[in-house]
Amino acid sequence: MSVPELFRLDDKVAVITGASSGLGVAFAQGLAEAGAHVVLAARRAEGLRRTAELVAGVGKRALTVATDVVDPAACEQLVARTLAEFGQVDVLVNNAGVGTAVPALRETPDQFRSVIDVNLNGCYWMAQACARVMEPGSSVINISSVLGLTTAGLPQAAYTASKAGLIGLTRDLAQQWTGRKGIRVNALAPGFFSSEMTDQYPPGYLERQTSRVLAGRMGDPCELAAAVVFLASDAAGFITGQTLPVDGGLTIT
Repeated sequence: MSVPELFRLDDKVAVITGASSGLGVAFAQGLAEAGAHVVLAARRAEGLRRTAELVAGVGKRALTVATDVVDPAACEQLVARTLAEFGQVDVLVNNAGVGTAVPALRETPDQFRSVIDVNLNGCYWMAQACARVMEPGSSVINISSVLGLTTAGLPQAAYTASKAGLIGLTRDLAQQWTGRKGIRVNALAPGFFSSEMTDQYPPGYLERQTSRVLAGRMGDPCELAAAVVFLASDAAGFITGQTLPVDGGLTIT
């Protein structure tokens, strides 16, 4: 294969959680543009329909499945629906996530657990369900965060803990699955990209954080989608257990 061909995902099937809005939409569109059919999962069905229309616009098939990744049975049902529709699962993008900014001395047990349950546990249940049916050459991509590697001036203990935990989970699943099952497991650590989460930041916060970014700006979602396509494709066939920051240089400042 030529180098450009290594990046193609023709006739692959990619499952994307958190696909109803934000970066999940960019991931779905990018994977479809690279040739994949996509399975779109999230709790909000209306948003999934809009994402499916974008995928159809580039000529690929999309299956939408309302899914709460906190429920392991729902994750299994999502995979079963995927197999019934497409017969295979080649790529999982673990993108579903929530965030809070609660000072540590005021954060309740329920608040902390709810973030861990979606951002870390939900990724584990999805990875389990997909890995049971994935063939060698498949790829799991966990969407962590630069906040799993550094701090950024907001009280985000639960979010940071969940994203750091996801980096550790990535390494361990790669160790278990790459040699034995041929499944690569990697993580992305996005910096600041426009999303529903960044819309909730206090006034002036993003401007202050952008001053730490060597590139001098926020990221464009298509830049992160391109990294997802890379890790999903054969171009990353010799990469596993790694965390790739896509942050404009934030983590080295």
